[in-house]
Amino acid sequence: MPTKRKQTQPKAFVQTAQSLMKGLDRWRQVGADEARIVREMTLRNELSGGTPVVRAFEENWRKFTGLKYAITVCNGTASLYSAFFGLKVGPGDEVICPTYTWISTIGPVPLLGARPVFAECVRDGITIDPDDIRRRITKRTKAIVVVHLWGWPCDMDAIMAISRETGIPVVEDCSHAHGALYKGRVVGSIGHVGCWSLQGTKPLSAGEAGIIATNDTEVFDRACLLGQVNRMVGMDLVTNRYQHLQPLGTGMKFRAHPLGVGIASIQHKKLAALNKRRGHFVEQMEAGLADIPCLKPIATAPGSKRGGYYGFPVLYDSAALGGVPREKLIEAINAEGVPASAGFYELLHRLPYFRDGFDLFGNGRGPICRTDSTNFDAPWPGYKDGDFPVTEAMHARLLFLPMLSDPAPKAAARILEAIRRGISMAGK
Repeated sequence: MPTKRKQTQPKAFVQTAQSLMKGLDRWRQVGADEARIVREMTLRNELSGGTPVVRAFEENWRKFTGLKYAITVCNGTASLYSAFFGLKVGPGDEVICPTYTWISTIGPVPLLGARPVFAECVRDGITIDPDDIRRRITKRTKAIVVVHLWGWPCDMDAIMAISRETGIPVVEDCSHAHGALYKGRVVGSIGHVGCWSLQGTKPLSAGEAGIIATNDTEVFDRACLLGQVNRMVGMDLVTNRYQHLQPLGTGMKFRAHPLGVGIASIQHKKLAALNKRRGHFVEQMEAGLADIPCLKPIATAPGSKRGGYYGFPVLYDSAALGGVPREKLIEAINAEGVPASAGFYELLHRLPYFRDGFDLFGNGRGPICRTDSTNFDAPWPGYKDGDFPVTEAMHARLLFLPMLSDPAPKAAARILEAIRRGISMAGK
């Protein structure tokens, strides 16, 4: 008789923001105001669709970015999918993307029948290298997606110069950088379309949601057409081009949950103060790293001001600590009560999905399939270690320090002293 498989209780998965250093960080992400608006919306049965609170949040986002159009979606990935769909990315196209980012930045592209083309980061930095973008442009390039990773804005002047020269539109993934500025402009308002995640760990949270914003009527109308089924009835579409397809559009539903957007509307009011506190903490920490030769702050793009501060990466120079491996240093810092890590983002070209390719649509079909070249000149070639030496070298040096959102007095000084003790122990 076949043996019964033992049933095990699955692990609970909760992904919302929480302080990593209780006692030194006084921040509570969600408070009474968020609970109040959820209760009020529930009692009004404001539970689905483009409700008054949803539309007010979108209007405030338009004012925040200075863009004409904005619409909420169910998550940041859906905002990026909507952006690529809006730009008419499809079979046979290529989209240039940094290899150091979360998979959702480029995940929608193969699902649209197009191929990702990964690019290097700037030397001694974490954002995409404009020079490498230029090198990777082909006749198939349909879009460029840049990521303001961990809150560090990209060099948007150089990137937009490439866009103007080539006519290739730019998508800004701002999922880490809510409220970051580039030469006085909110990131997400500089390229052709901006995308934000409002997921539970983000500095501006809806629990699960996202938002897309643009000045391009075609991109906006197509985003509505794609995923706003039953919401489009004469209220969202700007032009008459797709009016005949209302109200069902493509039949897809990417709408955000109104209760989440209600939470986000409260969080948006807190964003400036949160960025100020996080920014001050990071500046204190980076100033303190000046006398710690083995840990180097990551430079910001000229004219930029960080925001969101989704993480606090620095670069580790093992030679300055006698060749001590990064993992040993992290272990020593953790032993002093400071949660340090190597981060959790793998380089995308190393993921089996992109490295080896995948039969995405089954039966040997799809843009990253090793056996299909239907819409391309050759099957998916895949990637290997060594294809991105600058980014790979940077990735091997990354070390993440804790991000405090409402630091207690002298918190930065206490953390820096614990880091120094950890470095001393690791070097012995």
